[in-house]
Amino acid sequence: MKILLLGIGNVLYADEGIGVHFVNYIQENYCFDHQTHQLDVLDGGTLAQGLIPTLCQYDYLIVVDTVNANGVAPGEVYFFDFDKAPAEIDWQGSAHEVEMLQTLIMMEMVGDRPKTFVLGVTPTVLEPMTLGLTEQILAAVPLMEKTLLSHMGSLGFTHQRIANIDINILIPDSYKRGLTLDEEY
Repeated sequence: MKILLLGIGNVLYADEGIGVHFVNYIQENYCFDHQTHQLDVLDGGTLAQGLIPTLCQYDYLIVVDTVNANGVAPGEVYFFDFDKAPAEIDWQGSAHEVEMLQTLIMMEMVGDRPKTFVLGVTPTVLEPMTLGLTEQILAAVPLMEKTLLSHMGSLGFTHQRIANIDINILIPDSYKRGLTLDEEY
């Protein structure tokens, strides 16, 4: 099985960049192994529909992103099957969330969407031109990490911690890491 861990977000909008920052953090700090499954990690930025040719190559997708949830405080972590989203999840949040939702729905309509899970956190700040994460979102990272590692273990992956790089160290260079369509194709 081919599995993709996909970080979505705009790193120039503070907490909205958590998906990108988190997958970079995981990629820098962990090595995953499975006898038969393949795991790829990708910073998808805000490409959404531009990712369709890449996404349809996978059997299983874990999207890391912000999620808006009605009546929930910032920093709340969610992990759910995309087909069984909790009732409080509001997909009408930031522009990239809506675009990613539309992308996944379009893929479903043509039968190309992989089995999809969402690892999300409710954001606090969506201010333009602000690199970095608020304290509430930074505080959510350990739970996001534990949740992802547990889920990967349930899929039969083993992991090894190969570094101990703080997520804040990675943030200033996040914009340099993202996938560009020219590089992918």
